[in-house]
Amino acid sequence: MRSKVPSFVELLDGAQHSAVHLEMRDAYGVVNEAEDFAQWKRTGERDVDPASAYWAPWVELIRRTVGRGVSVRRARIVSEPVSDYIRYEHAATRVNIAAGEQVRWLPRRRASDIALPGNDFWLIDDRVIRWNHFTGEGASGGGEMNEEPAVAKLCSQAFEAAWARAVPHQEYEIH
Repeated sequence: MRSKVPSFVELLDGAQHSAVHLEMRDAYGVVNEAEDFAQWKRTGERDVDPASAYWAPWVELIRRTVGRGVSVRRARIVSEPVSDYIRYEHAATRVNIAAGEQVRWLPRRRASDIALPGNDFWLIDDRVIRWNHFTGEGASGGGEMNEEPAVAKLCSQAFEAAWARAVPHQEYEIH
């Protein structure tokens, strides 16, 4: 385990061939999304402008990463019917895709027999794991790094199993 947790910029800038992200929560309470989520709940409108202050840093990072030949994939395991938060995420996923990410959705019922780690994670180049810890309310509980080969293998196998069963964003219908 490594104690220093790099920023997402450092993590993705260091990727050489792959960056995969597995999300398994039905709701997040991340501070920098709170205002946008509240507005979406009031109006049904979501910021989908890749050049907006909200999206531009992420879009630039993903475009730069993909531009170097790194594959960036995100799988989301979700309960159905989906939560408001998942509807909110789904409404703007086109920005992730336009930036260069590949995104798929896996209904939780189809993931029952997949051995999944206990936390969301990023796996970089099949060897570096960044655990994303969250509080019970979904706020960020900080990150943690791990480079143990057996743990990286677990994460890789879990992600690939979820990815193989998941539905590409363009085909996933919200239930």
